[in-house]
Amino acid sequence: MRILTGIQPSGTPHLGNYFGAMKQVCALQEKGESFLFIADYHALTTNSDPKQLRERVVNLALDFIACGVDLEKTVFFRQSAVPEVCELQWILNTVTPVGLLERAHSYKDKIAKGFAPNNGLFSYPVLMAADILLYGANLVPVGKDQKQHLEITRDVAIKFNNQYGEILTIPEGFIPDEVAIVPGTDGQKMSKSYGNTIAIFGAEKEIKKTVMNIVTDCKGLEEPKDPDSCNVFAIYKLFATPEEIRTMRENYLGGNYGYGHAKKALFEKIWTHFEPMRKRRAELAADLGYVESVLAKNGERARAEAEKMLKRVREAVGLR
Repeated sequence: MRILTGIQPSGTPHLGNYFGAMKQVCALQEKGESFLFIADYHALTTNSDPKQLRERVVNLALDFIACGVDLEKTVFFRQSAVPEVCELQWILNTVTPVGLLERAHSYKDKIAKGFAPNNGLFSYPVLMAADILLYGANLVPVGKDQKQHLEITRDVAIKFNNQYGEILTIPEGFIPDEVAIVPGTDGQKMSKSYGNTIAIFGAEKEIKKTVMNIVTDCKGLEEPKDPDSCNVFAIYKLFATPEEIRTMRENYLGGNYGYGHAKKALFEKIWTHFEPMRKRRAELAADLGYVESVLAKNGERARAEAEKMLKRVREAVGLR
C-alpha cells in the first residue's frame, strides 16, 4: 500500500495540524510505503511573499521531522522538487469538467474570506489530483475540509481511465473520526483563518496565555459544569488517559472545580507532551544543512517515481 499526504506551509503548526495530520502521518508510515510532501506549489495560491514561503517550507520540515516522521520509512520532499506534477495537472485539466470545479466548496470559502479569485485557487483540486495520482497512491489521509477534493480526484482519475485505459490508481481517503475536527479556543474548528489556534511549538508563556484564554461559559467555581460542552475538556481528552479523563469529568460534575483549574491541567498536558519534540526541533534547527539534504535526496526519490507514472500517462494520451 502506498500512502500519500501533502501539507501546505502555512505558518506555525497548531494542535489541529498535529492531531489532524502530523500524528496520523507518523502512525500511517508504519502501515505502508509513505510519501509526504510540503505543498509549496499550492501555497502560491495564497502566499505571494517569496522569503516567507521559503522560511515556512524549512520550518514545516523541522516540525514534521521533530514530531516523528521516520526518514527511513517516509519519502519527505518539497512538492516543487517534482515539476512533473505540473505537466500531469495540465493533462488532467483536459478531462476535468469546469462544473466539477465550480462546485468545490473550498474555492467558494476562500473567495468569501477575501482571497483573490485567481485560477490557481480555482484549479487547486486538479493540482491536488495530480499530486495524488502521480505517485499511484492507494490511501490519502485528509481532513473533512479536503474530503470533496479527494472525491474530485477520484472522479478525474475515473474519467481519465475511461478515456485512455486503466493507467491511474483510484485512491481511497482516510479520515479518522475521533480527531477529524479539533476545537479551537473559541469552539470552532481550530484554524489559522479563525485565529483560534494553540501552537505546538513556541514560548511557554505565550502558549499558556493562549490556553488560559480558551472561551468557556460563565459558571462559577462552586457550580457543576458540563464537560461535554466545554472546549477545554474536549482538547484535554486528546492528551489524557482514560483514567485521567474520568477524573476530569468527575471534577466538572462535582463542582468546586473552576475552568481555571482545568485550563492549567490542559496546559501542563500540552507542554509535557511536546517537550521531547521541542528538544528534537531545536537540534534540527541547529543543523539546517542536514534538513536541506534530506529534502533534496527525497525529492530525487520522489521524482524518479513520478517520471515512471508520467511516462505511462504521456504514452496513453499520445505525447512522445
